[in-house]
This record gives sequence, structure tokens and C-alpha cells, in this order.
Amino acid sequence: MSLSRLQRRQLITLAAAAMAAAVPGLSLAQARLKVAAIYTVPFEQQWVSRVHKALKAAEARGEIEYKASENVSNADYERVMREYANGGNQLIVGESFAVEAAARKVARDFPKIAFLMGSSGKPQAPNFSVFDNYIQEPAYLSGMVAGGVTKTNKIGMVGGFPIPEVNRLMHAFMAGARETNPKVEFTVSFINSWFDPPKAKEAAFAMVDKGADVLYAERFGVSDAAKEKGKLAIGNVINTQDKYPDTVVSSALWNMEPTIDQALKTVKSGKVTAEDYSQYSMMKHKGSELAPLGTFDKKVPAEIVAKVRAREKAMLEGKFPVKVDDSQPRSTGAAK
Repeated sequence: MSLSRLQRRQLITLAAAAMAAAVPGLSLAQARLKVAAIYTVPFEQQWVSRVHKALKAAEARGEIEYKASENVSNADYERVMREYANGGNQLIVGESFAVEAAARKVARDFPKIAFLMGSSGKPQAPNFSVFDNYIQEPAYLSGMVAGGVTKTNKIGMVGGFPIPEVNRLMHAFMAGARETNPKVEFTVSFINSWFDPPKAKEAAFAMVDKGADVLYAERFGVSDAAKEKGKLAIGNVINTQDKYPDTVVSSALWNMEPTIDQALKTVKSGKVTAEDYSQYSMMKHKGSELAPLGTFDKKVPAEIVAKVRAREKAMLEGKFPVKVDDSQPRSTGAAK
């Protein structure tokens, strides 16, 4: 006896339901995850742009439904987190550096929702995972490039805030510069803002006036100053050489995709965990890299390029770990 079309549909539905029940997380994996992100600065800010880019890529693949808020003040951050948590989102991504206590409080109130937050702290069970841009390896390599191209042996460094996430990159950059140029001196300044290009630009101008001919652009605005003064710049987190082809020599790039992809995989499996995702920013996971020299390919001395490539190879092979120094960097004289 043949089955009717309605009966066949009913059997298929029952079979799918039985399979979903037998394999936890299957139905969740088939559906698009609802993901929300909260940023205290504009989407185009370096750090945030990398997180936003990775989430937009997942959205383009059809893996997630993605909503995001930018320029959220610290005072309003907790309210926005709660709105997204109450809105049915399964993963909430953000930056809790200035709102650590409030963000962790929200996570405790929503234990079944996964939180992935940029943080200087540790994971918080059961659902508060942390990440950071551990790109000290390419920062070291970019420092080697800077040490090899400076003519005055003076490098200016402009950062946002002297927090561990910034400090460790500056120290790695300085160590790399000293490897290729022991005579190099550094002027270090912090503008106490994550997004104030005019202020960063003025700080960079002051460094040029003191003799710096290479500038470490941890913040937006520094490369503009270098361009106006005819000096060189080293970028951070993103590659801006296309906008400054005669100014930006290279950059330490952060690729957030490995971190986001791993987090999505975990949530899609039906798990809510508290993990430290920082390792996925390392070069071995393709979470960071030294940008191509591009327009400066023939301008950086060949012997410097050879040293950089040798160090890069050693890092990827695990033979040259870059020291993590979270202390605040200071202006220095030449290495003794």
C-alpha cells in the first residue's frame, strides 16, 4: 500500500525530530545563530573593525543573524547588553575593558547565553569567555622593520591607554627594533582615548619635532602626521598602506576570524562555556601576521628583510616566543 503525500511528510518530520533529539545541538547547528555585538567606539576604529569584519563574514556565509551597536558609552553599556540578552541572542560579543564589573554581572544574570568579551581578566564560569589581540609576534617583526629603516635612530610611539593590551604590543615592537638597531631611541606617549585622531596626530607631530623619522601608529591619526611631515609609519591591527602608500612601511595585522569561528563552533554545538580565546590571535592559528611590505618591498634593506623572515619562521616553528610585557612602556635612550 502506497503512502499519501501527507503521510510521507509526517514521517519525514517525525524522523527529523527524532534525529535532533538523538543528537544534541543538531537543530541549533542547522539554524542561524543570533549574535549581537556592542562597541564603545565606531565600527571603523582599528580594534573593533577586526571583530566587526569577522562577524560580518560569518553573516555573509549565512551562519549567523548579526546585530551590532557602535559608540555605546560606558554608562550605557550594561543596559544595551541586557537588551540584547533579553532579545533572544545566543552569543553576545563586545569589549569589557572599561566596564568589566557590569559586563560580568550581566553574564551571571543570563547563564544560558554565551558571552565573548575583549577583556584583561580571566574567563568567568559558566558563560563569560574572553579574548584579546595577542599580536605581539607581528608587532616584534614590525619593530625589526622600523629599526632597519630609521635614519635618525629615533622612533615615536603613540598609544591609546597604557593598558596591558597596548603595552605588550609596544614592548614587543621596541624589542624588535632593538634587534635590528641597538642604537634606536623611543619617545612614548598615550592620548588617553581609543578614538581621537586629531589628538594622536598632534602627539605624533611633537615626536617628529624631537627628531623621530619613524612613527608607531597604535592609534588613528599618527599616519596622517607622518604623511604630512614626510616621515614613515608602522601600522597596528589593520593594514592602511593603501591609504598611505608612501608612508606606512608595514603593519602588525590582527585577524579575528579564527577566534570568532571557534566561538561560533562552540555555541553551535550546544555548549555554553567560559574559555580564554586569546591563543587564536597568535600567528600559528593565523590570527595575526606581518603585513606585506607592498610599496616598500624594494625600499627596506634586503638584509633587514632576511632577518625578519628568519625570525618569522622561528616564531611559527615555536622556536622564538615573544616576551609578553604588560608594564607601561617609557621613553628611552639607546640600548646599552
